[in-house]
Amino acid sequence: MPATPPAFSISLSHLTWSAPDGQRVVDDLTLDFGRERTGLVGRNGVGKSTLLKLVAGQLIPAKGTVTVHGSIAAMRQIVQIEPGETLADLLGVAGDLALLRRAEAGTATLDELDAADWSLGARVEEALAQMGLAAPPETPLAHLSGGQRTRAALAGMLLARPDFMLLDEPTNDLDRDGRRAVIQMLRGWRAGAVVVSHDRELLEEMDAIVELTKLGAARFGGNWSHYRERKAIELAGARHDLAVAERARSEAARKAQVTAERQQRRDAAGSRNAARGGMPRILMGARRERAQNSGAGNVRLAERQRGEVDRAVEQARERIERTPPLAIAVASTGLAPSQRLLTLEHVTAGYGGAPVLRDVSLTMVGPERVAIIGANGSGKSTLLRVVAGELAPLAGRATRHVAFAMLDQRVSLLDRAATLAENFGRINPGVSGNACRAALARFGFRAGGGDRLAATLSGGQMLRAALACALGNPAPPPLLILDEPTNHLDIDTVAALEAALAAYDGGLLVVSHDARFLQNIGVTREIAL
Repeated sequence: MPATPPAFSISLSHLTWSAPDGQRVVDDLTLDFGRERTGLVGRNGVGKSTLLKLVAGQLIPAKGTVTVHGSIAAMRQIVQIEPGETLADLLGVAGDLALLRRAEAGTATLDELDAADWSLGARVEEALAQMGLAAPPETPLAHLSGGQRTRAALAGMLLARPDFMLLDEPTNDLDRDGRRAVIQMLRGWRAGAVVVSHDRELLEEMDAIVELTKLGAARFGGNWSHYRERKAIELAGARHDLAVAERARSEAARKAQVTAERQQRRDAAGSRNAARGGMPRILMGARRERAQNSGAGNVRLAERQRGEVDRAVEQARERIERTPPLAIAVASTGLAPSQRLLTLEHVTAGYGGAPVLRDVSLTMVGPERVAIIGANGSGKSTLLRVVAGELAPLAGRATRHVAFAMLDQRVSLLDRAATLAENFGRINPGVSGNACRAALARFGFRAGGGDRLAATLSGGQMLRAALACALGNPAPPPLLILDEPTNHLDIDTVAALEAALAAYDGGLLVVSHDARFLQNIGVTREIAL
């Protein structure tokens, strides 16, 4: 009888991969994924996106194996757009749609006509509509907002119909409607999915959670809430065991000290008796030998007990991930309350002569905190590009009155081919090497972190590095422009960023769909597009 085909699955065995600079990202990882929706969570830089790339075959492991039964489609994090890249390229159907156009024009060969997928156009339209995107396939990606590109990438997943979807931060840049569309898509998905995300609402839809830490991978059945409950119980148990082991070690050290002091007193008493005389030499020697043997035995016993309690302490510590807390400190800008930062006068802007923004006016004075809000495609990022001088308005005028720093969705502030220290020096000329290293350390890049290439960082680490370069100067700019700054950041880093921006005394112009984040950084005005 023919062998039964294996069930759809992904198996990782002793997987190891290091970045080009030698940084170990995935270390001896063994893990299985079944035909279910699995959320992949963990701190920035633990290897979540790298793991998806290894599964998809985009990276080759240094050691170990990846075994996949079934088809896979991977959604990529769109950090940079290639020149001329279109919506059809992102959907993975550019070649097939070009063939259909040749067929319609009568220039296709007979073999091409046989290979043509005549239903593709309708399926593309249906997939885009399901993700709430109405744009022709030939649309340049540069003309789409970050949220629209994310919707398009998800539509590509629907077109591919894989046995496993690999989704990397699928709700980044999405407005409320877009996030709902992703949740609905996953609720109706009957195949496998591995989802890297920090979006707690999305993670509530998962069947299982896999947490990656420096200690390895741990699987938890159920959604985000079940994971948090179970994680809290396990962490409390590990901390209790560590406390017990440390008390046992202290008690063993105390007993060893008491035993040593008793032995010293016995040895001193024997020496005094020997000095007074009156005891036969042979008896004195026997007592001395027994005392020496007893002392040596006590020493061996104490060493054995000390080794046992030390191992117990180490085993308990290995169950607790030790991560230094991130506290981002920003120097004062010295901004005067009456200083004008920015003036927009009746700005109309867009791409290729097509306006995305019309007649927008805005004035910022002093340490104001202004949020630009609106649906995907309403022109939020376009407005920030006009403010930063990267895009000339079609009409109107934009004037910046102070120095500024801008962190866009592609983190283009950083040169990927340079180290973090080199990027910091380029952006902050005149700052000493020690001040550079100290600034990078405040943003979590300690020891040799400044020597890492920007290209080797995860999305969250890259944003944190850009923040270090923009705000780590002893005299930071009085205006900071942020486009979706919480994208890719883990929950702890978002909290640290909120605290830093709340303490920043300059002006903030922020685009974000995260209402809680905007509230926590003290936004005082919202501009709806």
